[in-house]
Amino acid sequence: MQKQMKWPLILFAIGVFMAALDNGIITSSLTTLNASFGVSPTWGAWTITLYTLGLAVSVPIAGKLSDRYGRKKLFLIEVALFGIGSLLVALSTSFTFFLIARVIQALGGGGIFIIASSYVLSKFPAERQGTALGLLGGMNGVAAILGPNVGAFILDLTGNWHWLFLINVPIAILLFIAGIRFIQEEQELNRAAVDWSGIAVLTLGVLSLMYSFSNLDGVNMLQSLGSPMFYGFFLAGVILLVLFYFMEKRLEGSEREPVVSTQLLGIASFRWTLLIAFFSGAILASVIFIPGFVEQYLGVSNTASGYWFTPLALASGIGAAGGGFLVDRRGPIWTLSVAGLLSAIGFLLFPLWVEQIWQFVIASTLVGIGFGMMLGAPVNVLVTEQAGENNKGIAVATSSLFRQMAMAIAPTIFAGFLARSFINLGSNIQAGFADKGIQVPPEMLQQYASGGSSGSDVSSLTEGLSQIPDEGIRDVLLQAVHQTTGEGYNGLFWSAVVFSVLTLVAALITGRLRQKEKSHHVKSVSTNG
Repeated sequence: MQKQMKWPLILFAIGVFMAALDNGIITSSLTTLNASFGVSPTWGAWTITLYTLGLAVSVPIAGKLSDRYGRKKLFLIEVALFGIGSLLVALSTSFTFFLIARVIQALGGGGIFIIASSYVLSKFPAERQGTALGLLGGMNGVAAILGPNVGAFILDLTGNWHWLFLINVPIAILLFIAGIRFIQEEQELNRAAVDWSGIAVLTLGVLSLMYSFSNLDGVNMLQSLGSPMFYGFFLAGVILLVLFYFMEKRLEGSEREPVVSTQLLGIASFRWTLLIAFFSGAILASVIFIPGFVEQYLGVSNTASGYWFTPLALASGIGAAGGGFLVDRRGPIWTLSVAGLLSAIGFLLFPLWVEQIWQFVIASTLVGIGFGMMLGAPVNVLVTEQAGENNKGIAVATSSLFRQMAMAIAPTIFAGFLARSFINLGSNIQAGFADKGIQVPPEMLQQYASGGSSGSDVSSLTEGLSQIPDEGIRDVLLQAVHQTTGEGYNGLFWSAVVFSVLTLVAALITGRLRQKEKSHHVKSVSTNG
């Protein structure tokens, strides 16, 4: 690899890892943060929600501005914003200031992956794009998985949550200096006027849509769908996005270039690729729940569960690198088909087979390789095929936006399976006592059932039940909790199987559409010729 391409790729990979790590790293310190600022867990959740929303907003903006002002300038701006945001987060003296700083941090982190992918697609030869994009996707996936464990390690080592963010500052400074030195700007810039009104409407539409899903209740899903906080913001988001489409359509051929080309949206294979990006985001969101499965269902202690998560992280890195290699050799459709199949098989093993930790390692490795192959290379290659040089940045940004939206929406669905399963805890306890022939007063049965009705902390519930002196009653209760937890995770994993199969089907449909579009293009060229 030539030196002028190798160094930028290394810098981009470090930047992608740094930005992706931060959203996961904070999850391990939420309790500490909430206590530090004296806020409730509900308010504390906004530290993650606002960061996710900030990432989603920055994606289309960074993609469009990189096409106009250059990838090097935007990369430096994004890194600087992320570093400044990290410093402000660490120095926060109030929770309000903390949230504002998190938004600044997210606006910087969201565009780094877009700029890096766009650079690879523009500068690398076609036969090596997959490998390079696989590296970026691997860094993105591995960082997202390892984030909670890295956060827990830093917190245990320093005893201070501020270091979770201060550690970003020197990395950002080094990246900024190295970026000035090693990234060469040879991009042909798009000089069309920026459609700021379109960016504003798109931003408000995405924010409204994503915020609506944050108001859903996983336990009472149907009831929360009728809540004004959901359907009000959902309808507003849909209306704004429809308005955005017609605003962009009117700009086609004018002096101002649209944020998203409506001509691209009119291509069937492009639309299906966006759907694949959405499905892959949902799959990545499901992986976030696997550490809980290891701890709550397999019974591994919270101090050791992170170690058993390592095979999944390594497998995702191998999958991303292998996926990039396969894109170069066999093409993106073949790669996505294999990825969807492996992911589906891996997730299928969880409800049907996994009962021991060694079985978990096998299943999670298949899942890691499968979803790792989806990240980075195949989707980005597909989405930019017909974008043209001036629209590659926004094409990648659009697919990343769809993935980011899925990562914000899907956790509510997955968490709902876990929460709703504990509605059945009482009946599982009653059935367990009946099987053992143990007579328990109804008021005591109700007490046991209500102890875990929320399902919010299975580990604490199990620990409490373990203190019951009567061995027979204790065993029945622990088995009922184990069964109920398994039912919740089984629903989650079955839904992940569905998303994996949908990825496979969408990839096959996209492949057929690509063939038709290429055939049509060849015919039109020969006719015009």
